[in-house]
This record gives sequence, structure tokens and C-alpha cells, in this order.
Amino acid sequence: MMENIHQWLVVALFVICSVITTVKSDFSNHKYKSGDAVPLYANKVGPFQNPSETYRYFDLPFCLPDDLKEKKEALGEVLNGDRLVSAPYKLDFLVDKDSESICSKKLSKQDVGKFRKAISKDYYFQMYFDDLPLWGFIGKYDTKEQKYYLFKHLQFEVLYNKNHVIEVNVQTDPTALVDITQDMEVNVDFMYTVRWKETNIPFKKRMDKYSQNSSLPHHLEIHWFSIINSCVTVLLLTGFLATILMRVLKNDFVKYAHDEETVEDQEETGWKYIHGDVFRYPQHKSLFAAALGSGTQLFALTIFIFILALVGVFYPYNRGALFTALVVIYALTSGIAGYTASSFYCQLEGTNWVRNLILTGGLFCGPLFITFCFLNTVAISYSATAALPFGTIVIIGLIWGLVTSPLLVLGGIAGKNSKAEFQAPCRTTKYPREIPPLPWYRGTLPQMAMAGFLPFSAIYIELYYIFASVWGHRIYTIYSILFIVFIILVIVTAFITIALTYFQLAAEDHEWWWRSFLCGGSTGLFIYGYCLYYYYGRSDMTGFMQTSFFFGYMACICYAFFLMLGTIGFRAALFFVRHIYRSIKCE
Repeated sequence: MMENIHQWLVVALFVICSVITTVKSDFSNHKYKSGDAVPLYANKVGPFQNPSETYRYFDLPFCLPDDLKEKKEALGEVLNGDRLVSAPYKLDFLVDKDSESICSKKLSKQDVGKFRKAISKDYYFQMYFDDLPLWGFIGKYDTKEQKYYLFKHLQFEVLYNKNHVIEVNVQTDPTALVDITQDMEVNVDFMYTVRWKETNIPFKKRMDKYSQNSSLPHHLEIHWFSIINSCVTVLLLTGFLATILMRVLKNDFVKYAHDEETVEDQEETGWKYIHGDVFRYPQHKSLFAAALGSGTQLFALTIFIFILALVGVFYPYNRGALFTALVVIYALTSGIAGYTASSFYCQLEGTNWVRNLILTGGLFCGPLFITFCFLNTVAISYSATAALPFGTIVIIGLIWGLVTSPLLVLGGIAGKNSKAEFQAPCRTTKYPREIPPLPWYRGTLPQMAMAGFLPFSAIYIELYYIFASVWGHRIYTIYSILFIVFIILVIVTAFITIALTYFQLAAEDHEWWWRSFLCGGSTGLFIYGYCLYYYYGRSDMTGFMQTSFFFGYMACICYAFFLMLGTIGFRAALFFVRHIYRSIKCE
């Protein structure tokens, strides 16, 4: 059964690549002849500092085109808040235009108020010309004169190479301004100019412009400093742990072997003393198995996303590609969650595997769904493009009902029928030993703080660039460095969890199952703490909607990290505990 699931995942990966890379314009070959109409779509407007708070382009009283058409969009584009419609500007291939009039419009007091409010919030617009993005501001506020000015003349500069569009830029004419400071009707002549220029840049490199910012020497230097910092952290940590643990364990093994040879009745101490309790199944084992299943699925999802990123699927402004990949891959990997949770739950001698499967399916999707319902309601109240249409919600529901749930059930059935036994080197006693009193710093919360700090310190430099890309307008394309940072994060999480588990067992505390999971996942809590710092210290985001979206969806992302890293921490601790108890004689 699992072999079939793996085959389906491989096939699905190729399907995702083909689906994502077909998110193109109406003219898929991007070849034009002189005079051909090149597609130009107006996308959205919104406050520059609030990336989630975007509105439809024609929510502002711009000139409407003669034939207003909405572009059919893929699932990922809708999830990204894109709402493309035909723009009023006509940019025909190789046809220059000079101060071409779009329309002469009389703005009412209400229209003037809308534009003035937008300018006060630093609104920008976004368009797509032959799948190339372009931005501009709709107006400006003169602080000296304390007046609001609306830009009425856009100047397009298009670079071409033979029959391909290579680059497009838009600027505003600083002399063509309309004063909208007063609440009064204003006549505006909206115009635009088009200039075509030849370039030698090949078509296949036309997207390089948008990724160059991430690859500038200054930014690369910071990225590599982040990598070196993380690698030094890993080397110091692993070297320290390896030295300490190997020496301590070696002394323990020699001591226990000597005790067995000399005085068999001598009372045992340390981690060997609790060999009859260390493999006692944890409390709430159904929830524990569900958490492991969800964490394993999220880890698989992350690996698949990195594979797609490294092969170049997520090139800059491939609209909605990442969201499409997340939805599809999460649905296809649900079988992994079902198999892992059900198999481990049965190893822990659980009987109600159906309830365990339901818990697995809702452990991550449940909080995500509740968060989505709240945030979508907020977006609807703001009439923002972040509000998903009813049809898109139905499609996501069908994906969950027809793909995610069946694969989850199939994986659960395969896991239940695997009949794998939990491999415990030592027999578990009938009654648990009492855990001796421990100092406060050996409690769960202090241990979680210690466990989460080191992995977080290895990634915090890179976090700024990720946040500036997700919650800002920077472009992040150095996925290879990000993948290295992720590998370092996994290694540090595993090692620090092993170390804390050893010290917990040495203190004769045998309840390590949940502790190792919580310690491994505590990095997610540190990342959420960084969210507070980023929002108030590094960003200019304001308003209830943007605040809700930032903290709401970041809570879901950090929760996903908690489950994923918690699973990695427990798996590493389980491997370590099995190894040390196999090395001694247990009665």
C-alpha cells in the first residue's frame, strides 16, 4: 500500500510541475508581430505597507476600458489575491504612442475622496504586461504644500528582442498632476505614452531582472554570513554534544558493566535505573500519534516544496504557483499522515484507530480552517481581494473531500494492517516508578525554552528576508541557501532534543515522550515571538485587516513548524533512547 502511495506522489510531483508552469498569459508562446495587441491586465491596488490589504483595480474610479473582461485565473492566483481584468491602456507591439488619451472624466466629490484617501495611505497599483509585473503609485502627497496630487499620465517603456517582450517599466509624468485636496468636482484627462526600445537580452533571461535584488553582492554576503553563523552553531553544538555524551555514556556503560560483574544486587542509578519505565507508552497516545502523523506529512510537504523550488518552478512572479503547490501537495501527502499516525498508534496498542484517523485529519486542518473562516470574513467586510470567492471555497472543499480524506483513510488502513510492533529493548514493568523531585529548570517550559533557542539562533538572520518576501515586496529566489538553512535547522533540533532527553533520563525522569516532542517543536514558538518583533520593529503594517492576516496566518505557519520539528525531535530522541538501552543488559 505504501509503495503505491509513494508512486502516486512521484507522479503527482510531475503533474504539479506541469500544472504550475502553465500559469501563463493568454498568449502562451509570447511571440508577437508588429501591431499585435499585447495583453495588459490591471490586477489590484492597495496600501504599499499592507501587502494583504489589496482591492480590485477598478474599486478606484479609473477610466474603464471599452470591453471590460476578467481573466480566468488558476486556484493559486485566486488564493494569492490576484483579480486580473483588462486594462484601459492599449499597448500594441512596436507601436509608439505619445500622450494618448484614455478618457476625459469628471470626478465627483465622492470619487475625489476615494483617490485622496488612497493617496494618504500610499496606494500602489499592479499590472501584468505579457506576464511581466509592473507597479506604480496613483498619486503623491506634497508635505510642503500639504496637497494631494493624482497622477494622470503614465509613461510605459517596453524593451523588446525580435518578436518577444523582454522588459516593461512604468513611470508617472511629474508635470501631469491633478490637485484633489479640496472636496470638489474635478475634470481629469487620463493619458499614457508608450515607447518601444530594442535590447539584446534574450527572452529566457527576461525574469532575471526580478531576481537580481536577492543576488546582489551585499545581500549574498549577508546570506552567506547567515549560513556560516548557522554552520558554526551546528559544529559547536554537535561537537560539544558528541564529546559530552560519548564520554558520559562511555563512563555509564563501563560503570554499569562493572556493577553487573561485581555486585549484582547493587541498586541501580541514573538512566539505567528507569529501564523498566522508559518505554512505557505516553498519555494521550492517540493525540501523540496524530501529532506525529501530521508532523511527518508537513515534513514531506516541505521537502516537495524545496524540490520544486530548486528545479526552478517558483520563478519570480509565477502567479500563484506556490499556493497551488501547497494545496495540491498537502492533499496528496495526506496518505503519509494517515499511515504514520495509524501505524504508530497501533504500535502503542491503541484500539480506536478510526478516532485516531479523524484526529489526525483535523489536528492541523482544524485550526487552519477556523483561522481561514475568521480572516476571510474580515476580508469580505473590507471588500478586499484576499476574500476567496464561493466557487474557490467549493473547489478547496472538493479537494479535501475527494482527495485528502480518501488518501488519509487509505494511508490509515495501510498503517493499521502493517502490524508493526514497537521495538523496545527493555521490558516495561507493571507499575511506573515515582519520579524524584526535580529543580525548576528541569521542568517542561524551561526545557522548551532551552531547546528552541539554539535552532532559532541558527535561522533568525534568514528569517528577515523570508518575512520581507512573504509580508513585503522583496523577492526571494536563493532557494539553495534556504534549503541549507532548513537542513541545519533539522540537525540542530535533533541534536538538542537528544541532549535534553539524555539529561532528563539521567535525572530518572522517564516521561520523555511528550517532552521530546514539545522541546523539538518549541522553535515554532520562537518564530512566533519573532513575528511580534518584525511587526512592531521592522515593518510599517497597520490596520485591523493586515494585523489579523499577519498574526493569524503566521500562527498557522508556526503551528506547522511546531508539529514538524516536534516530530523530528521525537524521532531523534527515540532513536537515541533505543540505542543506549540496547547497549546494556536489561532484566
